[in-house]
Amino acid sequence: MSLLNQKTIKSSVSFQGIGLHSGKIVTINLKSSEPDTGIIFKRIDLNENNLVYPNFSNVSNTSLNTTISNHYGVKVSTIEHLMGALFGLGIDNVLIEIDNEEVPILDGSAKEFIDKIVLAGITVSNKPIKIIKINNKIEFKDGDRFISIEPSKLSLDIDFELKYQNNLIANQKNKVNVYEDDLKDIFNSRTFCLYEDIEAIKKLGLAKGGSLENAIVVKDNEILNENGLRNSLEFVNHKILDCIGDLFTSGYRIVGSVKCSQGGHFLTNQLLRKVFGNNENFSIVEIQERNLPHTLINKSLLRSIA
Repeated sequence: MSLLNQKTIKSSVSFQGIGLHSGKIVTINLKSSEPDTGIIFKRIDLNENNLVYPNFSNVSNTSLNTTISNHYGVKVSTIEHLMGALFGLGIDNVLIEIDNEEVPILDGSAKEFIDKIVLAGITVSNKPIKIIKINNKIEFKDGDRFISIEPSKLSLDIDFELKYQNNLIANQKNKVNVYEDDLKDIFNSRTFCLYEDIEAIKKLGLAKGGSLENAIVVKDNEILNENGLRNSLEFVNHKILDCIGDLFTSGYRIVGSVKCSQGGHFLTNQLLRKVFGNNENFSIVEIQERNLPHTLINKSLLRSIA
């Protein structure tokens, strides 16, 4: 059966851990779902109005995470790493039961999500996938920060630039082809912060669950985590992971070319709102060809789901 068809997980898989910002212990359970149902979060700690859809129009907060809400104010926060894992694995349909308001941060990357979903297995349906094809170049700017997306033939390219005054992070750049490159370093890269920012973040009521177990902390020219960095571009690579997860709030995998400088959740969400604000900017295409050069999921993961 063609890997260009819609996919879900073969068996249920659970994760438990602390919420990065809420500090609450949370359990999530991913369950297989029928074709064309998409990705759905279900707050099982609530008895009604408990479905929340990870769509860009439902994003209600982009401060240090991506939070989605429904019309009743029910929310699920810090969805970006899980969404990035689902995007990378080509999962089109899944029900995510969650017993609190925030997805667990685990190790601060998408690694554990990827590993356990691969072990659970993936089922390929007989329904073809749909993709979003970008037709026009769209830009969004916020001061000296910017993000843009423009047409591409068959790839999703992300060209990301990070600029920090901190000398250790400094300026980092990386460009990846999401469907073709080995993205192990992207999925394994952890969230990070500057030591001097921690107090201010906590005064905002955030990072209650943050620790060296789930985030890189940089103090002056030193990494406070015992084992240092996982890869030399871990800072910008994590931003690319966030970007992939946030792009998946479009509802489908995207074919386009993204460029971003000093961006984050806010810029990516504003870009999507601008793209989908005009139907001429995009096309939703059902993919039925069997002779494409790739399967619109990351090739480094194909051997895990073949």
